[in-house]
Amino acid sequence: MKIEQKKITVGELSKGYQDNAEEGVIGFSGKLDIRPPYQREFIYKDKQRDAVINTVTKDFPLNVMYWAVRDDGNFEVIDGQQRTISLCRYVAGDFSINGLAFHNLQKDKREQILNYPLMVYLCSGSASEKLDWFTTINIAGEKLTDQELKNAVYAGSWVSDAKRYFSKNNRPKIGDDYLSGIAIRQEFLETAINWISKGKIKDYMSTHQHDSNANELWLYFQAVINWVKVTFPKYRREMKGIPWGLLYNDFKDKKLDSKKLEKEITELMLDDDVTKKSGIYIYVLTKEEKYLNIRTFTPNQKREAYERQKGICPKCKKHFEIDEMEADHIKPWHEGGKTLSENCQMLCKQDNRIKSGK
Repeated sequence: MKIEQKKITVGELSKGYQDNAEEGVIGFSGKLDIRPPYQREFIYKDKQRDAVINTVTKDFPLNVMYWAVRDDGNFEVIDGQQRTISLCRYVAGDFSINGLAFHNLQKDKREQILNYPLMVYLCSGSASEKLDWFTTINIAGEKLTDQELKNAVYAGSWVSDAKRYFSKNNRPKIGDDYLSGIAIRQEFLETAINWISKGKIKDYMSTHQHDSNANELWLYFQAVINWVKVTFPKYRREMKGIPWGLLYNDFKDKKLDSKKLEKEITELMLDDDVTKKSGIYIYVLTKEEKYLNIRTFTPNQKREAYERQKGICPKCKKHFEIDEMEADHIKPWHEGGKTLSENCQMLCKQDNRIKSGK
């Protein structure tokens, strides 16, 4: 790995700047790929973007940037994309600061910005060396997410096409109400791959890295969302962030009655003992109560039941200290038993585990 230090002015950097949306972003007279396939969209907030410009106008030092030298002699940004785009967009007149765009500045101020020297390290080496270096320097600023780093490792035609569906601002807005995270931080893409691969994201991306398109993933994702909409036609905010793809994988071939499911969901939504409402959707399919976080008895309710029983476990008839016992619903919750004092009993830990099947 060869690393060479070079000073490049803002004027040189911004010359020939073009943001071609899906086709990428270039600068440095067309020689610099500002947004390679593995890089993220522009995510700086206005405050961060303006801070970059203010740093330059005050002649304060800006953090170093790293470019990779390509085989054809051109370059690609490894680290510093957000700062680079901030500078290029300002010089191009895309935004103003304190009411002043670049073209509104006095000539000496414009020249001061254009002549500002940026510290750039040019890195030469194999693709694996550059990606290893990229991972190493990902320690400051807007760090890459785990999925963004995976996009770097498995960069290629498949990733580029997948981002078109899941990561771009102008992507098809399908399923957004059911997903958590931010699309441009690759969280939608990560979720979709996690679903289709059943958690084996790296294996899936490695297998499909050189595919010409991501049609399989996109069709699968649409199938998941359509299944959710048919199975649970009434939308609730609690449906956002549920692992729908994993449920789809397990239940897509089962006969489900959406009307019966909706009736059960409504009853559970009104049940005060259910403290995790989003877990209702998983529960009605799996019947595993752990997803509901059923409300537990309070310390006072436990103490009241313990004193009422005089410390005797009603199952084995033996005496225990309170910390050797656990609270239990006399009438099970799934049979309509509520988490109330009169429905609380204290069982020794062994009997409680036998009863609950643990």
